[in-house]
Amino acid sequence: MVVFAAVALTPAVLLAMGVASPVWLGLGLIYMTVLVLGMDLLTARFQGDAPEGAEFPGNDALLAVIGVTALVALPVAARVLSGDLGWGWKIAGFLALGFWLGQVAVPAAHELIHRPGRGLFWLGAAVYTALLFGHHTSAHRLVHHRFAATPDDPNSARPGEGYYRFALRAWVGSFRQGLRMESARRQGQGLHPYVIYCGGAVAALVLANAIAGWGGVLVWAGLSLHATSQLLLSDYVQHYGLARAIMPTGKPEPMALRHSWNAPHWFSSALMLNAPRHSDHHAHPARPYPALRLPAPDVAPQLPWPLPLACMIALMPKVWRRAIRPHLKAWQVNG
Repeated sequence: MVVFAAVALTPAVLLAMGVASPVWLGLGLIYMTVLVLGMDLLTARFQGDAPEGAEFPGNDALLAVIGVTALVALPVAARVLSGDLGWGWKIAGFLALGFWLGQVAVPAAHELIHRPGRGLFWLGAAVYTALLFGHHTSAHRLVHHRFAATPDDPNSARPGEGYYRFALRAWVGSFRQGLRMESARRQGQGLHPYVIYCGGAVAALVLANAIAGWGGVLVWAGLSLHATSQLLLSDYVQHYGLARAIMPTGKPEPMALRHSWNAPHWFSSALMLNAPRHSDHHAHPARPYPALRLPAPDVAPQLPWPLPLACMIALMPKVWRRAIRPHLKAWQVNG
């Protein structure tokens, strides 16, 4: 837990210090880019699994700290980054905070919506809603976990599908399917969560305008787009090209470890709260992030690059398809 806390919160501290001096914004950007990639490439790839049955009493507390920090960071950033900083520092701060929101706050929100406590669940939903992506709270649990690696999941990328086409399909599709699943589940009883998601997003932008005018709205919306694009990139990479076979009954086979890509690089795993151990999360959605296990490379597909680097490559669809093709071939249904 000390490693998770230190790696995930250090960039937030650096960015907070940017309020006093913009130099810290530059250091935050260096941390989230050069340091993360360098540590992944230069140090041991795999630090081992936690002992089976181990307890992690501080894991929910860290999630709560990250969630609250994200909710505070957005209005502060709307004020600071729309203010009198030089454009170079504004860009550095925007990129660094966007990377932290996308690679730390979003994974924390993801963990929170899987926690059984209602307070933790709604904190995760609040982070997604503040990032103008509240519907993911419903779509991820009710659609993605049920239909991942099938054509019915908008957040599973098909072989040969480029990221940009996927991102549009995933955003619209997850909104619609999440809405349909929530509506069917609730059957008109109680306040529909999509009212909270959409109303909260409008309230966030109204707050940004009250804090810093239209410049604040632009910063808040831009940071939200930056962060949620990374979420979609992770979904794209972590399920790219993998499909569940259709059984004689016409239903897809059960979700297995081989239906998600994993990454064994320890530093970015600590930063992203073990999100790169994606197969085990699908197998055990309620398992806390410090306990997630990394399957052997002959049991589940492993990315040949750290997850953040894989996501960067995926921004170049032709390069991505050529680079991932030989690694994907052995894991395809007909491969």
